[in-house]
Amino acid sequence: MPEKMRIDKLLSNMGLGTRSEIKRAVKQGKVTLNGTVVKDSGLIIDPIAQEVAYEGERVIYRNVIYLMLNKPQGVISATEDNKDRTVIDLLKQEDTLLNPFPVGRLDKDTVGLLLLTNDGQLAHELLSPRKHVDKTYEALVWGDVGEVEQTAFTAGVELDDGYVTMPAELMIVNKEEQPIGICSTIRLTIREGKFHQVKRMFDAVGKKVLTLKRISMGPLQLDESLEEGSYRELTAVEVEQLRAHRGREK
Repeated sequence: MPEKMRIDKLLSNMGLGTRSEIKRAVKQGKVTLNGTVVKDSGLIIDPIAQEVAYEGERVIYRNVIYLMLNKPQGVISATEDNKDRTVIDLLKQEDTLLNPFPVGRLDKDTVGLLLLTNDGQLAHELLSPRKHVDKTYEALVWGDVGEVEQTAFTAGVELDDGYVTMPAELMIVNKEEQPIGICSTIRLTIREGKFHQVKRMFDAVGKKVLTLKRISMGPLQLDESLEEGSYRELTAVEVEQLRAHRGREK
């Protein structure tokens, strides 16, 4: 439950202006509490039990935000960067007010599902090294991927730094001849998140990842109606599914 708060703080937190602008709006009679015009911008209120309106529009209080982004290529999974565009730069200003951050990272050239939130506890549950949350990727791989690679990934492969991956599930979607040779479309589910892990796993078996897209993380599935660079808020059902998901303990 949120604590009681000043009405000007509520309105500024919801992106309706600075404290001074809110104070001016109160003097102009633009703010009401339970239908009554507010005269004191410092009035202490309960943002859940009481109804606040600004210029006749009800202000819905919230202190957490959950966004599903279909990350495009060329954008980095960070809150700020001096050189590159970040996933936060893709958000509307009103969606940055609660300071969401990306849960985990996708490589600069990787696209697909990225969760952004300011819910630190949920982020910890999804990223904790003691948890093994499924992450599924779809990739186009240069080479003929088949049973040999499936067997290797099921057993775990040794990466270039000597680390042996946890068992992973590899599914071959299709194969086709391209100008560079035969290429395989695959889906790979991993339960850890080492640096460039999917690419390094295929490197370990002599194959090269050409394109990579994350399509799920735990129970959260990428909304295929989202174009790359677009995002939406999670539904209440999706949020509850994430909260209920605790991964697999070691």
